[in-house]
Amino acid sequence: MYALEFTFGFSGNLVVILGYLFCLRAWKSTNVYLFNLSVSDLIFLCTLPELSYSYAHNLKKLSSALCLTNRYILNVNMYSSILFMMWISVDRFLLMCHPQRDHILLTLKASLCITILNWIWVNAQIFPLFIFIIQDSEPISWTVCHDFANLGEARVTLIYTVVLTITGYVMPLVALFFSSQRMVSALVKREEMHGTSYQRPVRILRIAAKMFLVLYTPVHVLRIVHLISRLPELNLSVCLMDDINAVYTVTRPIAYAHSVINPAFYFLMTDCFRKALQDKWRKLKRMIMTLT
Repeated sequence: MYALEFTFGFSGNLVVILGYLFCLRAWKSTNVYLFNLSVSDLIFLCTLPELSYSYAHNLKKLSSALCLTNRYILNVNMYSSILFMMWISVDRFLLMCHPQRDHILLTLKASLCITILNWIWVNAQIFPLFIFIIQDSEPISWTVCHDFANLGEARVTLIYTVVLTITGYVMPLVALFFSSQRMVSALVKREEMHGTSYQRPVRILRIAAKMFLVLYTPVHVLRIVHLISRLPELNLSVCLMDDINAVYTVTRPIAYAHSVINPAFYFLMTDCFRKALQDKWRKLKRMIMTLT
């Protein structure tokens, strides 16, 4: 699954990044969020070939730098993705209420400030993971690079996981659904006044919210279940713990599939980006035909 995600996701996100850099002249707040989302996805996807190779050859030992980098990028991408999608939803809602972009949060400067704060916030959320990895791996000389749910003392990691799940996943998801619902209410009133359908942006954001709900919920639930199963007072059988770990392992690549799906939102969300990409493609075709 990791190999397939790299194969299909890398090309899609690379096209988006190149399109933003070379085709889109006038950037708006939404473009800033979408661009950062795509950069995060592309960096994450670049770690998958090594991960796929390690799993295929049952290689458990990684260098300390590689272990830390891989786990850092993986988790930062997961929580930055839903956070940026939340801000895209808020941006669409504010644009609907302020079509002339006279709201301060719709300015390019505000979107850049929000983006910087987003990265700081996500890094602050993931930083304790570094401590867990170092404490867990140094005593065994980095012979094994454990996954998040297999790190450290189960009770401490469980508390951190619950806090991270609430602040990094549940709260942004609720905000994403809430802003979409507010847009529905505003669109109903606007349609009654003008008789024009404005359902497309809401439909896209609803699909995005459902995507995160379907892809992210299993991995967060199973991670908590797996950590609970590690609590010594439960005294679960090794067989049952292995089964729980196996199911949890399957949910991880399912969650990371969002990096493959995200590029579709870049084309659906902003017409100007799609048009700029199409215009650039036509120019390239004409140039190739002229040369040949």
